[in-house]
This record gives sequence, C-alpha cells and structure tokens, in this order.
Amino acid sequence: MDVQFRSLPLSSGLLEVVAALGYTQLTPIQAASIPVLLEGRDLVGQSRTGSGKTAAFALPILQRLSLETRALKALVLCPTRELSAQVARELRKLGRNLPGLQVLVLAGGEPLRPQASALEKGVHVAVGTPGRLLDHLDRGTLDLRRTETVVLDEADRMLDMGFADDMERILEALPRSRQTVFFSATFPSTIEALSNKYQRDPVRVTIETPQGVEGEASRQLLIKVEPEAKLRALRWALQRHPHEAALIFANLKTTVAELEKALANAGTSVASLHGDLEQYERDLVMAKFRNGSTRVLVATDVAARGIDVENLDLVINYDLPPQPEVYVHRIGRTGRAGKVGLALSFASERDKPKVKNIEAHTKTKLERTAMDALDRREPNEAEDDEGAPASAPAIDLERTAKMDTLRIGGGRKQKVRPGDILGALTGEAGGLQGSDIGKIEIHDNFSYVAVSKQVSRHAQQSLSNGRIKGRKFVVSLIK
Repeated sequence: MDVQFRSLPLSSGLLEVVAALGYTQLTPIQAASIPVLLEGRDLVGQSRTGSGKTAAFALPILQRLSLETRALKALVLCPTRELSAQVARELRKLGRNLPGLQVLVLAGGEPLRPQASALEKGVHVAVGTPGRLLDHLDRGTLDLRRTETVVLDEADRMLDMGFADDMERILEALPRSRQTVFFSATFPSTIEALSNKYQRDPVRVTIETPQGVEGEASRQLLIKVEPEAKLRALRWALQRHPHEAALIFANLKTTVAELEKALANAGTSVASLHGDLEQYERDLVMAKFRNGSTRVLVATDVAARGIDVENLDLVINYDLPPQPEVYVHRIGRTGRAGKVGLALSFASERDKPKVKNIEAHTKTKLERTAMDALDRREPNEAEDDEGAPASAPAIDLERTAKMDTLRIGGGRKQKVRPGDILGALTGEAGGLQGSDIGKIEIHDNFSYVAVSKQVSRHAQQSLSNGRIKGRKFVVSLIK
C-alpha cells in the first residue's frame, strides 16, 4: 500500500519542503521507520543503498528538534567525511524552513579550531566521523549532555573500518535516556551485539529487495578478460554503454592513478578519489562529479564510501573486491529510485573463487560475456604483430562533460545561498538561461556552481565583475 508524505504527523514547514522537493510517496524504509522514530523509539533499519535512509532519520530528527536554544540535540555518526557532508546537506535541505537551524559537520581533513568555535556558539545537529567526534570529546569541546537522538548511519561499514571501539566510547558518553538508531545495509552479529548493549527494545525494520538482492535494479554483467586486456575492456565499456556518470572501482591506489591517467589521455572526462587527497581536493572532485563536470570517477572503496550521485547509471568493477559484501555495496550505487543501471565486472580465470562467492552471497547468476565478444573490430582496423587490435576504441567525445565548475569565494558563513548565485547568473549582468546552470553547492566559505561549457568563461567573468548579495567575490573557473 502506498504511503504519502502528507499522511505523516510532520509540521507544515517540513511537509512544505518535502512537497517542494517533489517527494510524494514514501519509500518502504521511510514508511516503516519514520512513524517509529517520531514516537521516540529505538530502531534498527536495514535496507539497500539508495533506499531513502537519510530522509528516514532526518525528518524525525528535524520534527522533534527544539530550536529555542542552541544545544546539541541530535548526533549522526558516519563512516567517512563524504557521507557526513552528504547527510548534513540533506538535513539542511529538509530543514530549510526551520529558522535558525544549525547543522555542523565534524570530520577529519578540516582544522579542529573552527569546529570547536562553532560548537561553542551552539549547534542543534552534529554529523561526523567517529575519530573526529572523539577528538572533540577528549578536548572537552563536544558537550553531549543534552543529546536526545543518536544515529549510526552505515553502521556495518563503520564496524568494517575498525571503528567499533570508537563507536562504543561515543555511545557510552551519551545520556542513557537517548533515542538510539542504527541504519545499515547488512546486519552482522557485531551490530546485533551493539544493539543488545546500547538500545532499548528496538524496533527491527528490514526491507528486502526482490530475491533479497541489493542492486536488483541493476543489470549485472561479468566480462571475462585477462589482466593485460582490462584497460582495453574498460575503454570499450565506457564507449559502448552510454552513461551520464560512471563510477569505476579499483582495489589499489596505484591502479586508480594509472586508470585516471590512461582515460584522461584518451579524452575522457575523468577524476580519481583516494585516501591521499587533501580535503579541499576531495570536496572539489566530488562536487564536479555530482554536478556533471566530471563524467567518470575512479575510486578505491574506502575513498568512495558514502558517494551519492544522481544519474549514476554505470558502475564498473575494474578489480573484483575481496569480499562479496563490498561488491553489493558497489553495485548498489546504480539503479536507484526505480531506474535501471548497469554494473560491469571484469574477471579473469584467477577470479573464479571471488565470482563464486559473489553469486552465492547475492543469490544471483551474473550474466557472462567473453572478451572476444567485445573484440569485434572493423575490417580496416589496424592490427599489431600478433593480430590483436592496435589500440582500444577511441572515447566517444559526445560523452564527455557538458558542464564546467565555477568556484566562488563565498559560502554559508558569508550568507551566500543558491538563489543568490542563480540570480546573479540569470540576472541582467549574467544574462544566462536557467538551462545553462546546473547543481549549486554551498560550503562554509566557498561555493561551487556548474555551468554549461559554452558559457562558462562568460559566467566566470560576469560573476567576477558583478556582485552577489552586494558583495564582490573571487570567482575561478575550475578545469
């Protein structure tokens, strides 16, 4: 039975935002979780990636918040900086009708002092990684005495990454009377043990996808290819399978770097995400991938955790992961919101045990394609001395990025809002059409906006010469 958002006991302000965002019907995890959380009950929610879990806990948090005083009432733990930022963006977006709402990200890669200063001024919701939250607890800058709700988002992944002790220390520091919520794609015994120790009579919500397989909305294709031919197979895959955005997974940082260089040399709009990037670089990479300025992202699993990108219709496992659970997380990023995505995996003879484990875990037989089926070359195509094609097919340049990214030297702390940037670009000084402007992201001290490549230099110049909210900001065209 379909459940509509308007049937929920939410404030008119929240329902107005939900309607403005185009949300009408609740996803299964939202329909099962939101009423329970609004009652203040503890909950363990298990469902696939991309099922709407963030809104499932964000809306109850916002509904139950008291904004009269700046006291930390809700805490959300996430495994990575990227997911923390994503959850905070969703909370701010859903709570934009709540006057004075303060949401703060507490994650590594940023200085401690500005975060401590923001905590001292007071925030309502904090979203962060276990390590940085503990840093603030140890320094006495994080006061949890008035916290009423704690959410552990992607709890299984935090445990996989070795955060068990940190999670327990944070849970021990919270008031006993709090509401404790776990959301997870899987439910291993370690989460069950945490639930038994730290939750009170929790409601268990499990949303099964058809046949119990995460990523069921994706076609799963296995390409038989030996290691020396994988790069050619990758170029073929990107050329032959049209995509708005493609995410490529490799197991090693060195492989990620090699793939980024090879694809860039072939004319692909590509970037990489790995653990060695500074926070500024990571933010920029993700902003460009989200807004369409970068069409292909190559990443390791740890770096890519928490990525949520609209129109991600192609996931490629250049390397098969060691554990089948990681495969499930990877392919769960495509085929979201009822859209059919494509998950391609490369495998050689030595990968047979991994393939067997994946199929047993997902209860799905992967669709096989051999490399020779990909190797249909034109009659006049050049061959090397061994009769093999001399090079991979050229990248289709029509599939490169159609957008550029502008960086504006003003953000949330300078009171810059998306509407201010949109107005400056489409007003008399900018003169751009709405169709020329893509995603706008507001950070603390800077903002990103995607604009059509054909007008990006004009947009950069008009913003540099003009004003946003009566102020001049430095505007850079990011290549």
